[in-house]
Amino acid sequence: MRGSAVRRLGAGAALGLLAALALLWPGAGGAWAAADDDLATRFHVDLTVNRDGSVDVAEDITWHFPAGGQRHGIERYVVVRTGWQGQEETYREYPISHVSASSPSGAPADVSVTDASDGASVRIRVGRPDQTVSGTQQYVVRYHLGSLVNGFQDHAELYYNLVAASNENRYQDVSATVTGPGPVDRAQCFYGEQGSTARCSGTAGTTARFEAPAVLPRQGMSILASLPVGAFGSLAPVLHEGQVSQDGGIVTTQGSRALGTLALGTGITLPLLAAALMGTLVYTRGRDEQYAGLTPGLRPGSGERARVVRAGSPVVAVQFTPPPGVTPGLVGTVVDETANTVDVAATLVDLAARGYLTIEEVQSGILRTRDWRLTQASPPADRTSTPLLPYEQALLAGVFAPGPSVALSELKNRFRPTLSRVQSLMYDEVTLRGWFRRSPQAQRGAWTALGGALVAVPVFLGVWLGGPLNRLGSVTASPVPPGLALLAGTALAGAIVLVLGRRMAARTAEGSAVLAQAQGFRQYLVTAEAAQIRWEEAQDIFSRYLPYAIVFGVASQWAATFEKVAEAAAAAGHVLTPPLWYVGGDFGSFGGLASGMESFATTAGGTFTSTPGGSGTSGFSGGGGFSGGGGGGSSGGSW
Repeated sequence: MRGSAVRRLGAGAALGLLAALALLWPGAGGAWAAADDDLATRFHVDLTVNRDGSVDVAEDITWHFPAGGQRHGIERYVVVRTGWQGQEETYREYPISHVSASSPSGAPADVSVTDASDGASVRIRVGRPDQTVSGTQQYVVRYHLGSLVNGFQDHAELYYNLVAASNENRYQDVSATVTGPGPVDRAQCFYGEQGSTARCSGTAGTTARFEAPAVLPRQGMSILASLPVGAFGSLAPVLHEGQVSQDGGIVTTQGSRALGTLALGTGITLPLLAAALMGTLVYTRGRDEQYAGLTPGLRPGSGERARVVRAGSPVVAVQFTPPPGVTPGLVGTVVDETANTVDVAATLVDLAARGYLTIEEVQSGILRTRDWRLTQASPPADRTSTPLLPYEQALLAGVFAPGPSVALSELKNRFRPTLSRVQSLMYDEVTLRGWFRRSPQAQRGAWTALGGALVAVPVFLGVWLGGPLNRLGSVTASPVPPGLALLAGTALAGAIVLVLGRRMAARTAEGSAVLAQAQGFRQYLVTAEAAQIRWEEAQDIFSRYLPYAIVFGVASQWAATFEKVAEAAAAAGHVLTPPLWYVGGDFGSFGGLASGMESFATTAGGTFTSTPGGSGTSGFSGGGGFSGGGGGGSSGGSW
């Protein structure tokens, strides 16, 4: 018995050794999967094409979570809206439904579906926020995409971005199958960076098969499958041009007097109810919390408790340093409750001042337009003491995905997915720190959706059912048609919800303390006196605080102070050197540098938000290639 047990123990040890080696074995394309990597070691997608042009998608994902990371599961970003053939006011929709997930390996597989901040995707999160996972887990994510197949005179075509261009993770062992109502007579596969024509394996047949080597961050994979057009019904795309379908109920004259009275009363009552309800909610829940009895900006000491109240904006005192441990991007987010592009651009300047990159003003193009070159630098030696936050890591990874040196203009039309990811992580960070009970973005989104619906519905009904609604009021003695009063009242109620709902993203007492500190620091940036700043510290102080000044919009005032410092230093024979993170032929002045960085932030905002248009044209006729023009597509990682 003892010998048998030893043999079993030896077999178990051998299997454990093989499992450990499997995590280090090179995947497809020669990419190694280190034990602490966060990546998909297998990504297989089954696409079932239906006769109505919809597609059932089943993603079989084996995900390896990094050692020591606090991960809850995986998340998928599925593209459901794209541009349409260069028409700015028209977009195409792939309606998504029937979203589900399971885990053959036993990991938590709860599903939440929300709209992504880019407006083009939905985010599917698989897992539970109160449980963490580790090691290697398998997930199967299923969803249904409508109107995905394109119809042409001689064939039908599935042109699908299996891995979207917004991918920020590594995928190994990538494959897919396509099964439809008829055999696939042509199959092509492309992968690589945006615009790449590198081919991967595509085999036609009753079930078409596609395979690719490892797909790396900022790379994607497109597949094209041609099917017989006669096997389908109508393949018209779902397009939106600001108009609604004419399908819907018609208001009749039956019971018009009672209905008219009800409509008139409802139209008058709804705005009053909306104002009363939203006013109450804003007063009781929409005002910031504060610690009662404490100076604004202070928190209770260790072991102390303070009563929390809701009050108006407190009077703040000047603070000579930024809030401890709060980066410029998070300051901007807590001040106006929005992670906007200025906050993201200021984060880049902050990372440069901290030694993670350099910024060089250059001239680009035939017209020699103003541009900036960003060059990755070796991380500072003391980075372990102040590790990068998740949103900072995502920002650096997105900026330098094309290479260690990139011009800002090169990020145009390709950075929007990274921007959305960074902004989402910034909202997650301020919520995780307890400054808001719920993400301000989610709060505004919910109230905006409700208010927008209350405004949009009556507008659409007024356009398409104007005649019946006018007839509804013809049998009443009211000078205003009851139907029109109902629509106007509903729209007014929606406008009230829309306006007041944006004030529901209230800060907690902790968030108010950080806000007071930030506002006090802003006062210092505006009122700082040159005589209080030592020459030998000027360059360091200017660089460290410039990103905050950009966030607050007071960079010019901050620079004006240092112009006086530089003048006093020059009079004493001391020359202030330019910051090490700024690369330029002529340093010029602090004012010029601040102005340049403000211009950089403004230009970066427009560059970050730019997106290419989608297309409904055939992938075969254009020669194919991973251009991002395919329909749908998904990306994602762990959370």
